[in-house]
This record gives sequence, structure tokens and C-alpha cells, in this order.
Amino acid sequence: MNAIIANPVLRGFHPDPSFCRVGEDYYLATSTFEWFPGVQIHHSRDLVHWRLVARPLARLTQLDLRGIAPSGGIWAPALSWADGRFWLVTTIVRTANHDQENILVTAPTIEGPWSDPIRLNRLGFDPSLFHAQDGRKYLVQMALDPHRRQDFFKGIYLTEYDPVSEALIGPTRRIFHRCLGGTEGPHLFQREGWYYLIVAEGGTGWGHAVTVARSRDLWGPYGADPASPLLTSRGDPTLPLQKAGHGSLVEAGDGSWWMAHLCSRPMEVAGAAVPRRCILGRETALQRVVWTEDGWLRLEGGGTAPARHFQAPDLPPHPFPAEPDLDDFDEATLAAPWQTLRCPADPIWLSLSERPGHLRLRGRESLRSRFAVSLVARRLQSLQVTVDTCLEITPRSPWHMAGLTAFYADDNYLALLVSRGDDGRRRLVLFRRSNGEEAQLLEGDGIIIPEEGSIRLRLSLRGRWLTWAWAAADGPWQDVPIVSDASELSDDVACGGWGFTGTFVGVCALDLAGDGCYADFDWFRYREEAS
Repeated sequence: MNAIIANPVLRGFHPDPSFCRVGEDYYLATSTFEWFPGVQIHHSRDLVHWRLVARPLARLTQLDLRGIAPSGGIWAPALSWADGRFWLVTTIVRTANHDQENILVTAPTIEGPWSDPIRLNRLGFDPSLFHAQDGRKYLVQMALDPHRRQDFFKGIYLTEYDPVSEALIGPTRRIFHRCLGGTEGPHLFQREGWYYLIVAEGGTGWGHAVTVARSRDLWGPYGADPASPLLTSRGDPTLPLQKAGHGSLVEAGDGSWWMAHLCSRPMEVAGAAVPRRCILGRETALQRVVWTEDGWLRLEGGGTAPARHFQAPDLPPHPFPAEPDLDDFDEATLAAPWQTLRCPADPIWLSLSERPGHLRLRGRESLRSRFAVSLVARRLQSLQVTVDTCLEITPRSPWHMAGLTAFYADDNYLALLVSRGDDGRRRLVLFRRSNGEEAQLLEGDGIIIPEEGSIRLRLSLRGRWLTWAWAAADGPWQDVPIVSDASELSDDVACGGWGFTGTFVGVCALDLAGDGCYADFDWFRYREEAS
């Protein structure tokens, strides 16, 4: 019997998966929103083991996120393979679902080089490229009502794309309106004389779902499966995987069919205004699906609920080396898990060579800024985690700071920082920002620390609660007398309860005076504990 695998397969912030198979290789592309580089692509050969292999939008000529609001930026990439190339379409969302741009990039291999973007249109978001069997190509996407009337989601639209002129041609027509409402995330494919349309419905929250519709004609009309939805966790708060929706399909090499979809793993927060919170954000899970005799899809095992576990397909196992817990910053480039906020890792503010074996961050604007933040962070992927780092900084004023952060968005974060008080002594300060309200949590001016030498900082997450500690050089750990509520760093609280990302942990440097301050980080360690 094949192994039993736990969902989600991509843990932590990995939403809006787009599934693609090329021979014996499988790829999952997911959204990155305001994090840079844009789009994450994971690779597998057995649908069990996955590794990050590409972030295609890695140049400012491809992607400029400066000023983008939290949970704006890159939404719902769609990855496909045709004509000897990878094709990736996605949306850059700039303001509140109205000012967005749909773009296309291509590459001969998954590692690149990826082209500069072709601008397609501004009609809605969630574009996907359909490669028809006759060789023609079509852009399928949702559209919005620009006046925000009651029917805000206008349905799914289709336009032909000409790869020679690199432009959309011909009419744009609506091919499907809705089954459950809030219709988005479309993908088209052909099978046995039918055109199948997979859509996300119900909004990317507790009512999320996957619906399937089909037509004999590409241009429709498309009729929804009478048994819709195919997948949902709506209406059953006991399910461990919630918010299930936004599906994408692949036929595996063993003939089985698989759907990748997003989901969240909530924790219960008794007595809170929002009783269920998803600190890890929206993650990616897999479900095996089967075809009925009359040509509709069903979850293997029946029902519509997402499965917490699945049996691995009949494919040769293909594990990858595990990511090390410790990053000692000895390489010439940042390790795979790291991302930066809105801006590329430019030598102007980040260096791995100025002091070999260290990550040097030159302080820039505050963590509240949407333009020039010196922050390097990685996804939180478990609720049982210990993170620690070692840094050296000589702050010359209270406007110089550097340290460790648990970060959801510029309006929602916690940060333990080395700084200097008005009395001239070096100290630790702990900031909490929650939906725009900021407080310094340590009494007085913070914790006085030694004037010279490196400082180690640690955060420990155990479910909802996050604790902090510090140590001087090789001295003993000392607890910071504050317990933080990490559940505030969740999709359900952050960004006014409408966040789309997830919690990151990382290091940062601030120079609010702009007079030249930097911090050197010797190492960073991320350890998941047995739950």
C-alpha cells in the first residue's frame, strides 16, 4: 500500500495553486502578493515531496511592488506548458480590486530565464491561459463590475490570444456567470469532446468552494455540474481543513487525476471576536478525484469535504534534501526560503559579501512603510516553532533599530529590536502593531542590554502564544516578560480581517534618521517542534 500523506503539502502561505505537469515533472505555482520576487513555483516527481525551484518575477522590469497595499500585488498565477515553453499569467493588483493589470511571462525552462511581461488587459483578475488542441490560445478570466453594484463578480470571460502579435484579439465574451456566486479562479481544459471549466466560488474564506462546469463548445454556454460544488468545507466547522477552494487539475503519470486547492488550518480562540484564526494563512492541499460514467468529477471516497490525508499515487518516490534549520549566511545569495517585502534584495541595502559569513542589512524605513523596508523573512509553516538569530549593531540613537520580527503586514507585526534609549544606553524594545495601532510593550524604555558585543534574540511559538528571549554573546537566555497573541497575525484579524497572505518570521533593520546605520546577522535558525 502506498504511503499516507498529510495535507497540506505546501504548508504556510502558499495560496491559489496552479497545477502543471510536464512529462514526469509536476509544478505548483502559488501567489506571493506583496512579497518579492513574485510567484513561487514548487516541483515534484511523486506528488508527495516538493521543493521550491523558481520565483519567475525577480526583476523590477517585471514587477514593481513599491507602494502596494497589504494583500495587493501578485494574485493567482496560472502556470502551463505548451509549444516547448512555460507560460505564466498572473495579476498585479494595485488598489482594492479595481486597478489591476494582467500579464504574461514565458520561459524555456522552469528556472528561466523568464521574459519581461506582456501586458494583456485590466479586466478583472485570476487570468489563465488555455492551449486548445487546435493550437490556438485563449485567455480566460473573471471580470469585475467597476461600479461595485450588488453583482460585483461579473462572471468568467474568454478572449483569444495571438502569440505572434503577443496581443489579445477578437471579441471578449462571457462564457459562465455563476453557480454559487463570487465566481473567480477559472481554468479550462479539454477531455473526450468536452470543454471543462473549473472555477472558485464563494469567496476565499469560510464559504469557499470549487465548481465544475462544461460545454461542447469552447464559447459556451457552460452548464454547472448538478451536484456542485465539487469541493468545499463550508457549513462544517469541525473539518481540520477550512476555506477549501480555488482548484486546479492534473492527470498524473499513473492515470490518476489530482486537484490542487487552497485551504487553511484554523485554531479556535475562545472568547475572541473572531473565534477562528488562521496564522499560517492559506496553504496548498491535494485531493484525488475520479471521473463518473457521465463525465463529471468527484472526490475519491465521495462527499465534498477536503481530506486531511491522502494515499500517495503509484509513482516512484522522489524525496529532496531537507532544508537546513540553520542559515549561517555563508553563501553568495539568499537561501531559497527567504523573501523580501515589495523590493528586490538590492546591494544598496542588503549584502552577503561586505562582511563574509554575515547578512548585512542597512537600515531604511520603518516596518510601516510600503516603499523601502530592510526586511528579510521566511514563511511560518507550523504553530510549534522556535526561531533565533544573532546580530551585531551599534545604534547611535533611538532611531536606529534591528532585530527579529513576526510579520504579517505593515499594519500587523511584532518586533523585538535592539536600539538605544534617550539616556544613551543600548536596550531592547518590543513593538506590537495591530491594524494600525502601535505600542511599545516593554515598560519604561525597554530592557537594558550590554553596550558591546553580539546579541541573540529568540521567539517561540506554541499555538496561539508567542514568547521572547534574549542573550548576550554566549550568555544564558533571559526571558522577555511579555507573552504575545500570535493569532492577531492571521488572515482573519490582520488587514481588518481581510488579509490574504500569512505570517512570516525574519530579521530587519531600521534607520529612521537616515544617517547610516546597519546590522550584521551572523545566523538565523528556524526549528519546528513536535506538536
